[in-house]
Amino acid sequence: MSGTMGLTLLAFCLPFAGALVAPFLTRLLGHNAAWPLALIPFAIFLHFLGFNAAVADGRIVTGGYMWVPSYNVSFSWLIDGLSLTFLLLISGIGTLILLYAGGYLKGHPQQGRFFSFILMFMGAMLGLVASDSFLMLFIFWELTSITSFLLIGFDHAREASRRAALQALIVTGGGGLFLLAGLLLLWDVTDVTQFSLLMSFGPEVRASPFYLAILFLMLGGAFTKSAQFPFHFWLPNAMEAPTPVSAYLHSATMVKAGVYLLMRLNPVMGGTPAWETILPAIGGLTLLVGAVLAIRQTDLKLMLAYTTVASLGLLVMLTGFGSEHAIAAAALYLVAHSLFKGALFMVAGLVDHEAGTRDVTKLGGLRRAMPITFLAALLAALSMGGLPPLFGFLAKEEIYAALAGGNARAVAFTTAAVLGNALMFAVAFAVALKPFLGTALATPKRAHEGPALLWIGPLLLAVKGLAIGVFSGLAHVLLTSPLASAIAGTPQTITISAVPHMGIALYLSLLTVATGVFVFLQLDAARAAADRLIEDIGWGPDRGFDQAMRGLVRVSTRVTRLAQPGLMEIYMTATFVVVALALLVPPALYGEWPRTPVWPAGMPFHELAVMALAALGIVAVLMASNRLTAIVALGIQGFCVAMLFLLFGAPDLAFTQFMIETLSVVILALAMTRLKLTPRDHRPLREKIPDAVIAIACGIGFALYLLRVTQGRFDSALTDFFNLYSKTIAHGANVVNVIIVDFRGTDTLGEIAVVMVTGLAILSLIRIRKGRVGS
Repeated sequence: MSGTMGLTLLAFCLPFAGALVAPFLTRLLGHNAAWPLALIPFAIFLHFLGFNAAVADGRIVTGGYMWVPSYNVSFSWLIDGLSLTFLLLISGIGTLILLYAGGYLKGHPQQGRFFSFILMFMGAMLGLVASDSFLMLFIFWELTSITSFLLIGFDHAREASRRAALQALIVTGGGGLFLLAGLLLLWDVTDVTQFSLLMSFGPEVRASPFYLAILFLMLGGAFTKSAQFPFHFWLPNAMEAPTPVSAYLHSATMVKAGVYLLMRLNPVMGGTPAWETILPAIGGLTLLVGAVLAIRQTDLKLMLAYTTVASLGLLVMLTGFGSEHAIAAAALYLVAHSLFKGALFMVAGLVDHEAGTRDVTKLGGLRRAMPITFLAALLAALSMGGLPPLFGFLAKEEIYAALAGGNARAVAFTTAAVLGNALMFAVAFAVALKPFLGTALATPKRAHEGPALLWIGPLLLAVKGLAIGVFSGLAHVLLTSPLASAIAGTPQTITISAVPHMGIALYLSLLTVATGVFVFLQLDAARAAADRLIEDIGWGPDRGFDQAMRGLVRVSTRVTRLAQPGLMEIYMTATFVVVALALLVPPALYGEWPRTPVWPAGMPFHELAVMALAALGIVAVLMASNRLTAIVALGIQGFCVAMLFLLFGAPDLAFTQFMIETLSVVILALAMTRLKLTPRDHRPLREKIPDAVIAIACGIGFALYLLRVTQGRFDSALTDFFNLYSKTIAHGANVVNVIIVDFRGTDTLGEIAVVMVTGLAILSLIRIRKGRVGS
């Protein structure tokens, strides 16, 4: 492995190594452990920044190693414009989030555990967006669900946190199963297991009869992960997590994983009527639902959470729209949203941390007490509102350039974009201005500017949004053009700048700003109107989730009571019914009955005597007056089988059979003498007949199965193998002994353990019986 590949592998492993040492480091340094821990994502950021020049030149960097070569399964990575953008966002914003968490959770008794969880989450996201292998993508996909469950439920003493964590795990983890099925179908259709190879199979995938099945399965994974309607409800509920988690989750990590998957698959699955219908429709609906729900909130984090839902819907709509401008707009908005949403979430947490509340109606006049926080909030809101020269302005202009048109489809989606962006504009400035301007209000805590660990993150992200807006030409060359090229599957060049250009996009942008200002000025009325709308609708997916979980518990309880009533008789009956069906139904369906056996001519007297003795044993079992006699008589069958082994030249098998039968009869007899024995079966005939039918069916089934096996062609491969290697490898002349002791040594050990456990269970039953008799 080359040095670069080794460093790249190390970069993917570093977060998990950091997660191991984080609790110990926090115990040693306290909240200041954030500084050395932040060096981990910062080093990862610098490493992947080194790929920027190669990716900007249009090259794709792959690497890794084979894991299971026979199944073409590898641990490999793919670094192009799409994955590199995510890698830089995850590591870069992750650096600031770790610093922010150091100040936000200062003094928390479980701060070390939090650092450990968020580093594991970071590692899972890095692996997800860089995975070239289908299998590794799925593994990291589910790992993000598990680690987000730990983060969302971090404050596990509160029921709301536990519910939110479980809800996120069920929705996103369940969607991961759809993803797995879709990846397996892709593998079957294309016979490749790596995305770098999949990119050339677009025509085959789109022409496949399984295309729609693959599409719906992939959308099931992507829509649940990226909170598309009607799966959007888990994302706002995830705000029960500490604010550093919310900021990281919404800006650069898990909620964009579904968007990442759709962008990755666009060159392969995009361009079809289904793709260009479902994605824009669901994305546009999610945009409007998220924006309306954001307006009605008063909690700063919930306001921002619902705008994230809306933004994710906008990204999905653009990804599926199917034009070059739409892909460029998706690339621009992806980066812009990561910067301004991360900044605003950290601002919301900073206000809550220093003022003691996140309720926007109870905040005001904090500008003088928290000037740096106000500056970060204002810059981020300007970008979210799409005002020049912030990078969000470029994204919004490109969005309208992509959507605007004269046909009904273009008008519908343009209208959705304008309404959604206008409502998000109002929310952005409600978060950035309401807490800081106006009359100072009394707050639970005396507000003041937070420590550097808290404000350095939002300020840097907000300034970054301004810087790349001003120097957009350089940003396009190094970041957004390679990103758009990877999404489109063909080279793309983005040239839009922060200088407004006259045209339909600018007019729609002005309309958005005007509408957003109007809603902002009438925010209380808009909030009341949104409340009335939601109340009139009544039922929602969040309530539906609770109903589904309650229904699942009720159904599972009833099924368990039906299938597990606690009666051994039912379990035994069901088991033997299934055995009889498994033995008799396949031959009946496929006509594979064995040939009628022919009685051998000239059968020796002693063989006839053994078989007659076995038949008499069966009669003895049926005629036994009590169960103990029946058990002893049943041993006759085993001894007869042992005699046949002996007569046919297998003394070792005969000896083993003698020992097993002897032990079985003795152990069962000992057990039965300690238990209450009924002299006969007192059940009525109607209860005996079904058991007799099942027993006869099982017996006939096994007999037919053995006949069918013995009438088939004998395959001597195993015989030849054991004959060849028993002497040379195991150094044993007795092949049967060698098989049992050497080739099947572990299996034999397991059998001995089973016999031992059975003996202990019988001993326990005997002692219990003694105790009851004694009492």
